[in-house]
Amino acid sequence: MGDVLVNDKYETFVGLEIHIHLLTESKMFCGCKANYGDEPNTNVCPVCLGYPGVLPTVNERAMEMGYVVARALNCRLSRKTYFERKNYFYPDMPKNYQISQFQEPVGVEGYMDFEFGDEIKRIRIHDVHLEEDAGKMIHAGDMSLQDFNRAGYPLLEIVTEPDLKSGEETEAFLRAFRRTVRYLGVCDGNMDEGSMKCDANISINLPGAGLGTKVELKNMNSPRFVRRGLQYEAQRQASVLDEGGKLIQETRLWNENRDITESMRTKEMANDYRYFPEPDMPPFCPDDAFMAAVEEAQVELPLTRKHKLMRKYSLSSEQAEFIHDEKGNADYFERVLALGAEAQSVYTWLSSDVQKELNLLNMTLTRSPLSAERFAELLRLMEEGQISGKIAKQVLIDVFEENEDPSRIVEKKGLSQISDPAAIARIIDKVLGENEQVVQAVREGEQKQKGFLVGQIMKETGGRAAPALVQKILSEKLS
Repeated sequence: MGDVLVNDKYETFVGLEIHIHLLTESKMFCGCKANYGDEPNTNVCPVCLGYPGVLPTVNERAMEMGYVVARALNCRLSRKTYFERKNYFYPDMPKNYQISQFQEPVGVEGYMDFEFGDEIKRIRIHDVHLEEDAGKMIHAGDMSLQDFNRAGYPLLEIVTEPDLKSGEETEAFLRAFRRTVRYLGVCDGNMDEGSMKCDANISINLPGAGLGTKVELKNMNSPRFVRRGLQYEAQRQASVLDEGGKLIQETRLWNENRDITESMRTKEMANDYRYFPEPDMPPFCPDDAFMAAVEEAQVELPLTRKHKLMRKYSLSSEQAEFIHDEKGNADYFERVLALGAEAQSVYTWLSSDVQKELNLLNMTLTRSPLSAERFAELLRLMEEGQISGKIAKQVLIDVFEENEDPSRIVEKKGLSQISDPAAIARIIDKVLGENEQVVQAVREGEQKQKGFLVGQIMKETGGRAAPALVQKILSEKLS
C-alpha cells in the first residue's frame, strides 16, 4: 500500500504520543498502590498529592520496564538519565508540575516494524521517556469531582516521528504496538480503562513540501477512534487550505458523538513548559546488572512470532494472525504441538469450538480448564479412534464444565467409540429390520435415504459407533 494523498492533492504526516500505564504494584514516586478501579482518593499520600516539602523516590521496577520497552523498540539506551519538572497548570495535577523526562530520556532513536496490508512498514521512534500521570476529573452536572488515585501512576511515553501516512495505517500501528507491550508484560493495553492512551499529531502538505502546520488530536480512546479522528482532521485541513485559509497550530478534541474534531486550545511549545531538572532526585545510572536484567526480559516480538508460526507450522497469514494475537495463546499453541498434536487440527479447534466455549464463559484460553495437556489428550483420543469427532466436541464442553481430564470424562460417561465390527453389525441389523421400506428404497437407487439409516445407527449407539466402520458394514449389508 502506497502513501495516501488527501483529495489526491495533499500528503499526510502523522506522529504519535503513546502513553502506557506500567504494570507496577506501586506508583512512580511513592509507595501508594497503582490499582485501577479502587474507591476514589483511597490510594493517595502526601507525595502524590503534592504536599509541600515531600521527597519523591524513583520506582526501580518502573525504570526497568521503561528500559525494557525502549530496548524492544530498538532505541539507544541512556546510561545516565534524570527527571525534570514540566510546569503547567491543570486541575488534576496536584503539584502544578509533572515529574517527567526531556533532555535525557531512557531511550532515543529507535524504530518499530509492523504489518500494513502486504507490506512491512518501519516507524521511527523519537524517544521513550518516563513520567507520572495526572489525576482524573469526573464531571457530573454542574460539579467537577477529583479522583487522585491515578495521580503518580508510572507512565511511559513513546513518541514517534511523523512517519505514518493515514488514519488506517495509524490504526494498524497502534494495534501492533498494543500487542507488543502486552507481549513484554509491561502494560495491559486497555485503552477503555485509560491504561493506554494516544495523542496524534497530524499535518498535511503538498507532496515533497515537507511537514505542514501541526495539529494535535486528543480524547481518542481506541485505535478505531484514532483512525476516524485522523481521517476527519485530514479532510478538514485540506478544506481549509483549498479555500485559501491558513491552519494554526492547536490542540483539538475528537467528539465521538458527532464524529468531528473541535478546537481545545492553541498548542504549547516545549519552552512554555519551563523544564528544569528535578532537584529532589539524583540522576539514574543503570549498572551492568540492571542492563543485563533488561536484556533478559526481552521476548520474541509479535511480528517475528507470526512469521515463525507461518514458516515452522505452515500456517497461513490469517491463521498465524489469530494464533499470535496474544503471547499466552501462541505459547499455548506451541505447547500443544510439542505434546504431539498436528498444527492444522489445533488451529481449527482453537478458532472454532474452543473459541466458542471461551466466548460463552467469558474466559481466556490460558486461564481456562482446558490446559495444553488436556487439549493434546483430547485430540489424541480422537486421532486414535477412541472417540469420534462428535463425541470429542461433547467432551470438550465437559472439560470446561467439570474441570476434568478428557480420558476421565470418556471413562466415567462410557463415551469410548464402538469399533467392534460384530457389535456394529448387530446394531445395523436391528436398524435395518425396523426400517424395511427405507432399505428397499436404497436398494432401488435412492441413495439419499442411506443417510437416514446412518443417522438411526448413530442414534442407536449414542454417536459412539466408528463412522467409517458403520459406512463399510452398512454398504455391505445393503448390497
